[in-house]
This record gives sequence, structure tokens and C-alpha cells, in this order.
Amino acid sequence: MDHALTRSQYVRWRGAIFAIFLASGVSIATWASRVPDIKIALGIDNAQIGLLLLGMGIASILGISTSPAVMARIGARRGMLALMITLAIGLVLIGVGTTVFASFPVVIIGLALFGYGNGCLDVMMNVEATAIEQEAGKTILPLFHAFFSFGTVIGAGLGWVATTTHLTVAFHATVVAALIFVAAFVCIANVPNRDATLDPAESGEKPHWRERMHVALSAWREPRTYALGVVMLGMAFAEGGANDWLALGTSEDHGGGAAMGAAALTVFSVAMTTVRIFGGPLVDRFGRVLVLRILAVAATGGILLFILAPTLPLVFVGAALWGVGASLGFPLGMSAAADDPAKAAARVSAAATIGYVAFLGGPPILGLISEHIGLLNTLFILVALVAASGFASGAARPLKANAERSTTK
Repeated sequence: MDHALTRSQYVRWRGAIFAIFLASGVSIATWASRVPDIKIALGIDNAQIGLLLLGMGIASILGISTSPAVMARIGARRGMLALMITLAIGLVLIGVGTTVFASFPVVIIGLALFGYGNGCLDVMMNVEATAIEQEAGKTILPLFHAFFSFGTVIGAGLGWVATTTHLTVAFHATVVAALIFVAAFVCIANVPNRDATLDPAESGEKPHWRERMHVALSAWREPRTYALGVVMLGMAFAEGGANDWLALGTSEDHGGGAAMGAAALTVFSVAMTTVRIFGGPLVDRFGRVLVLRILAVAATGGILLFILAPTLPLVFVGAALWGVGASLGFPLGMSAAADDPAKAAARVSAAATIGYVAFLGGPPILGLISEHIGLLNTLFILVALVAASGFASGAARPLKANAERSTTK
């Protein structure tokens, strides 16, 4: 570990980033699990839901694209604190806009703050997590993403409880936002004050933030960044599409109702979390490329089953396979981007940008398309993208400089 940190400080740092991943997952699933209720309360259709998602996606992409500047200027530590507060405020506005004002514009404003906060936060927490993984010397990034998924399980479960007990969206969202607000201060107190945007110069002098920005953007000139982007694109679409449309597809297109929609999202999240918990050792044993290809097959089969299932039990089986298959594409893309520690932060930031553009920008596009061909038919797009991700998985093969540490072939 970093020579400036004691073992206790390192453990607290790791635990704090685990908790931040968890909080982000809870927030995403809180919104996703209440989409059917928000749709009814606002009296809108799938195209308008797509516009809400588009507004959130644009704000999220703005957050992603400005994250290198934020990290270069104030560092990941203070940045993560500010962004967790921002997304909590956005979550409150989503709830109040739905239940109190029944106002489409207020919900849009809430989603803009929520999206910007989550988008920028996701890049920063991944940069921190890959730094921790490099210190550990083994694949542990899937475990960080397992905590995100565990957060989505908690959030989806709370959404199911809130739906079945008829709690208002405003009350539900405000309670979750308050917990995230408190967690922000507790977590950041345990994150070391370190430069997470650029490794120090060999001279030991701290570079000017404009120089750090230049290095952070350099990864966009590397072909491997785009190759990894293809790997992450399909899986990010699959995960984002599930978070935003799986509950609605189960509720409306398969006739399960709002409670079954939230339950199906919970099944997806549990499956994803389980694989992420145990995925690290499997990757170290069998290699990134083989694991990614097997999971692409699982995701393809799961989405197809979800689309074509004639009964609700098979819908849930499809959701589970979907979650298993989509589980490791994003974190393994991050791990591959961080293979060279000297350029890890810049490459992780670039890879995260590609992944989150798909994760957040894809679902709104699916919503707009679904108004013309139906939601389930629209999900065939995910099948094609996941298949492409599987074919491109060779890009995740470790760099030669990292070969001694990795067993990937």
C-alpha cells in the first residue's frame, strides 16, 4: 500500500469506497423501482419517461465529462462529498416533484441534479477503487461493483416495500436521500487526502492542475481505450437498460403489476451482486477474456428469455440470467484500463466515460424507440450490443507490463 498510509488508514479508505459504491447503487434503484408509480402520478407515457431519462442522461454525461476537471481542481475526496450531497438533493426533488407538485419540470430538475451527481461520482469512485486494486495486487474491482449492486438490491427491496405499503414517492425518496447525506460525511472522513487524478511526478513535485488535466485527457488518444469501450458498451447498455426498463417491462408488458416489476428488478440485482462478490477469484483463475465471453452468452440468453417468456416465472429466470451476464463487463473494463499504474487514473476516467455514456444515455434512447416498436421488441437491441461486447472481449487482455501479476491468457 501507499507508504504514507498506515494499515488502519488503508482499511478505512477501502471501506469508505465500498460504502460510496453502496450508496450510489441505493440511489439508482430508489429511482428505478418507483418509475411505474412516477409514470402514473405524472400521467405520462413511455416516450415522456424516455425524455425524463434523457434529461438525467445528459446531466450524467455532463458530470462524467467534467469529472477530470473536478478531480484536477479539488481532488476526488472533496469532489465525492459535494456530489453525494448533490445527488441527494436531486432525489428529494424527484420525490417532491412526483407526489407533492405532480410536476414534470420539477422531476426533470431533480433528475438533472441526480444525474450530474451520480455521473461525476461514479468516475471518481472508480478511480479510487482502481487505485486500491493496484495496491492489493489482485482483482478486487468486481467486489467494489458488488457493493454497488448490493446497493441496488437494497434500493430495489426498499422500493418493493414502499410500493406494496403505498408509501409516497416523496417520503421514500427523502428518507433515502437523508441516509445518503449522512453517509457522505462519514465516508469522506475516512478517505485519505490524496491526488487521485495523476501520479506524482518523479521529482516528487505536485503538478499544476492544468498539467494534470492534460494527462487525464491523454487516454483519449490511445486505441486501446476505444477497444475497451466496445467491451463496456454492450454490458453498460444491458445494466442501464435493466435498471430503467426491467421493472416497467415486467409490470406492463408481461402484466405483472408494479410490485412484480420491483421484485423482478430485485432478482436482477441479486444475481448481479452474487457474481460480483465471487467474480474476482474466478477472473484471476480463468482470465478476463474467457469470463467475459461466458458472461456475454449468459446475458444474451437472459435478455432473450425475458423478452420471449410466456409466463412470469420464466421472466424472473430471464432477469436472473440477465443480471449474471451483465455483472462483470463494467468492472473488468475498469481493471483493464488500470493495468498500467502510471496511467491508471487517466485511462480509468476515459473508460468510465464511455461506459457511463452507454449506461445513462442508452435507456432514454430505448424509451423513445419503444414508443414505436414496443418495449420488449426494443430490448432486442441489447441482445445485439451484448453479443458485440462478447466478440470484442479480447481487448481486456492484460498489458505485458502487468502479465506477471495476472493469470489471464
